[in-house]
Amino acid sequence: MAEVKVKPEVPDPADIENRIIELCHQFPHGITDQVIQNDMPHMEAQQRAMAINRLLSMGQLDLLRSNAGLLYRIKESQNASKMKGSDNQEKLVYQIIEDAGNKGIWSRDIRYKSNLPLTEINKILKNLESKKLIKAVKSVAASKKKVYMLYNLQPDRSVTGGAWYSDQDFESEFVEVLNQQCFKFLQSKAEAARESKQNPMIQRNSSFASSHEVWKYICELGISKVELSMEDIETILNTLIYDGKVEMTIIAAKEGTVGSVDGQMKLYRAVSPLIQPTGLVRTPCGLCPVFDDCHEGGEISPSNCIYMTEWLEF
Repeated sequence: MAEVKVKPEVPDPADIENRIIELCHQFPHGITDQVIQNDMPHMEAQQRAMAINRLLSMGQLDLLRSNAGLLYRIKESQNASKMKGSDNQEKLVYQIIEDAGNKGIWSRDIRYKSNLPLTEINKILKNLESKKLIKAVKSVAASKKKVYMLYNLQPDRSVTGGAWYSDQDFESEFVEVLNQQCFKFLQSKAEAARESKQNPMIQRNSSFASSHEVWKYICELGISKVELSMEDIETILNTLIYDGKVEMTIIAAKEGTVGSVDGQMKLYRAVSPLIQPTGLVRTPCGLCPVFDDCHEGGEISPSNCIYMTEWLEF
C-alpha cells in the first residue's frame, strides 16, 4: 500500500506578519531572523523574508545592526500613537503593563508600581480594555487571578499552561498520547538502525533523531488540535528521558540548521533501561511535564493532585 504523505497547509501571510509583530513586542530590544525561525520552524525562508520585507515597507519595523547581526524592532511611533489623547495616569498604567511583556502583571502589582488608588486603576484598566490596547488573561497558577498584558501579545506558557491545558484544565490523556507517539517514533528509528546491519557505531548514530524530526512526525500525524512547538515536544521527550526510555545528546550544528539553537542541536534515541527506575522516579512527580509549575496554594499542587492520590492508594 502506497504511503500517504500529508501536504503541509500553506500559512496565511497575514498570520506570519502578526506573529512577527508579537515577537517584537515580546522582545522590545529587537529580534534576529534566528528567533523567528525557532518560533516558526515549519516556515520556509522565502515566506519569512516576504513577511519581514512587507512589514519594513509598511513602516511597522525598524532594521538595526548589532553584534548578533541584523535586528528587527517594532517602531516606537506605533506605541506612541496608540496612547494619543490619553492622560498621564493612563499612559503610566499602559507603560507598566507593556514592561510586563507576555507574562502579564496583576492589578495589585500595577497599584504598587503606579501608586494610584485601586478604584482609579480599575477604571483605567476598563478604559484600556475597551480600546483593545490591553487584555485580561486568566492564569493557570491561580484560577481567580487575572493578569493584564498588551492586546496583541500571545500569553506566555507560564500563564496559560501551554499546549497541555484547555480552559485551565490539564489534558493528561493528550500528554500520554504524545508520550506514546514520540516513543514509538524513536523506537522505529532504533529498529531501522538495527536492521541496517551496519557496524555498531553507525547503527547507534543513525538511531538518533532531532527534536525537529519528532515534532514534524507529530504534526503530520494530526493528533493535536493546537499548534505544538519544538519546545513542547522537547518537554514530552524529557519525560521519556526521566522514565529511562530515551537518552539525549547535544551536538554542534551549523548556524541556521533547522532545529538548532545557538549552534547546538539536541538528538534523542530510544534505549532499553539496564535496571528498573527507582520508586521516586516512578511517582507522578517523576513523570510530570508541569513539575516546575507545581506549588502549594497554586492551581497545580501536591495536595490536590489526583495522580498522587491514585499512586498512594495503589
